Amino acid sequence: MDQSSKLAELDKLKMRIQALRAKTIDNGCTEDEALSAAAKVAELLDRYDLSLTDIDIREAPCDRRVYETHRKKRIPLDDCIGAVANFCNCRVWREKNQAGENRYVFFGLRSDIEVAHYLTELIDIAVRTELGRYKTTSGYGRFRHNQRHLANASFALGMVASIADKLTAMKAGRDKVNHSTGRGLVVLKTSIVDAEFGKLDLNLRSSRSAGRMVSLTAYEAGGVAGASLAINPALGERAKSGPAKGSR
Repeated sequence: MDQSSKLAELDKLKMRIQALRAKTIDNGCTEDEALSAAAKVAELLDRYDLSLTDIDIREAPCDRRVYETHRKKRIPLDDCIGAVANFCNCRVWREKNQAGENRYVFFGLRSDIEVAHYLTELIDIAVRTELGRYKTTSGYGRFRHNQRHLANASFALGMVASIADKLTAMKAGRDKVNHSTGRGLVVLKTSIVDAEFGKLDLNLRSSRSAGRMVSLTAYEAGGVAGASLAINPALGERAKSGPAKGSR
């Protein structure tokens, strides 16, 4: 595939992601619509990957994509962001912007970081939406006023933990399907991203999260909400899409 064709295919992927974003985020949506969009975007990424030869992937540049949290403090999404990056075969780190707010930086192939950014935004919106619904339940009403901040945080943590587990399981399923094609796309993409990431010479350090107080009741409610997010791309699509273009 020549360079202009590759850029055209990437532009198509971005346009489809933007169309999904308009339905799920810009204009508001039901939970089912959001989940359907998440499944679709993963399917689009898999199909895009299969349209490329190994040489196309090796020649594809790595880039960065920033997701702003607009928060200075740690947020529950931190506990899910690694699973999102892993799901999209890219790297991620957290840094401060000029306003002192946290932001996530995804690094990888351009198609992967576009999907990672979209999924992060989708999960962020879903958590806020489900928390809003939880606040209308009788279970939430039993919390005293001075306990509700803890309940809010606990619910969100439970939900993102559940989503992270689901993404990890889905990634294993997608990798298995990928392996069955005989191409080893995940290994190839990981080696490329790791090599380019090493050239950045970033001084990153692992952060140790301090123990946090949680309400077990609210945490479990969040886990139930997260488990209901059926982010389930059609794993069989890759196998059904016919033989992959020849590796080189």
